Amino acid sequence: MSDNKKDTEWGFDTLAVRAGQARTAEGEHSEPIFPTSSYVFDSAASAAARFSGEEPGNIYSRFTNPTVRNFEQRLAALEGGERCVATASGMSAILSTCCGLLQAGDHIVSSKSIFGSTVVLFDKYLSRMGITVSYVSLTDLDAWQKAITKNTRLFFVETPSNPLTEVGDIEALANLAHNNNSVLVVDNAFCTPALQKPLEFGADVVVHSATKYIDGQGRCIGGAVVGDEKLVGEDVFGFLRTAGPTMSPFNAWVFLKGLETLNLRMKAHSENALKLAEFLEQHKNVNRVYYPGLKSHPQHELAVKQQSGFGGVLAFDMQGGKKAAWNLIDNTNLLSITANLGDTKSTITHPASTTHGRLSDEQRAEAGISDGMLRIAVGLEDINDIIRDIEQGL
Repeated sequence: MSDNKKDTEWGFDTLAVRAGQARTAEGEHSEPIFPTSSYVFDSAASAAARFSGEEPGNIYSRFTNPTVRNFEQRLAALEGGERCVATASGMSAILSTCCGLLQAGDHIVSSKSIFGSTVVLFDKYLSRMGITVSYVSLTDLDAWQKAITKNTRLFFVETPSNPLTEVGDIEALANLAHNNNSVLVVDNAFCTPALQKPLEFGADVVVHSATKYIDGQGRCIGGAVVGDEKLVGEDVFGFLRTAGPTMSPFNAWVFLKGLETLNLRMKAHSENALKLAEFLEQHKNVNRVYYPGLKSHPQHELAVKQQSGFGGVLAFDMQGGKKAAWNLIDNTNLLSITANLGDTKSTITHPASTTHGRLSDEQRAEAGISDGMLRIAVGLEDINDIIRDIEQGL
């Protein structure tokens, strides 16, 4: 299954286990790790041909490594993309996308509901390169239309968003972007291709924090960019080849193992999260629960349309604000107090003081992040144990 042209013949779970593997002469069953920085050429002419691009093959592990390539081909097959570029982290995937696709004077229209570090990247660092950003509501298509300028080249969204789990209409945003000479980039870290395939709805580029559900066990840091041969295979890859925000072979191997169980895990995460969301929605000390699997969620029907499951992340507003939220966190025994997500272990965090803590009060208010909000990434423990652990804090 090393030929990606054949990958469309196989189902998702088969691709997750088999896609992209090219066995060596040793005949290994599991994918090998190639911990090498460089490669030996057969001749001076062969070296010249590799470096010029006339001859395919490995050159230097900053941008060509067999283990990393295996991961890239497998994730591309799962997302339905032509190419994938693996990166050192989820944030470097976003940075590589922006630096590969944009230039000074370009403009981004972005959802307000994105990861706090992405906002800092846009406002503090891309602005130094002469790239400007306008923020709008993820779900307000009129606001997206009004924010477009003659220099707009990129739309950026997370759907579902972090931590409010708002759901953006990928197809509508893709049409709007394409009608205005722009590309749509979707952060798919919350759903993964097991639950959502943005490219099928018209998105041009998908970015991932592989650190999250793709790994699934909180072991490694990594990211990925998926799309077509031009945008990703040339433009984003060109940036990575030169600037070097590269995924290590070991991390790529770990992520390959994570992909093998991705579908099973995402179904289990979604099942546990829905049960917890339903419990929280009925609790007297909870003002509101944010989870697209609930019928009360404002974009529930849209989530049903473009997702095959609702994911493992939910948020809720506590009565009593920050004091009550911190009290709940400090009274849990099972849940891990950490801002990471996507692990088999359930995690809990206070977004206003962690993931979105670097934003101003005004930015947090615009993003809908209240002082009483908690985010839980529901793991794979027994759901009754998870509920009991949260209940004592409530």
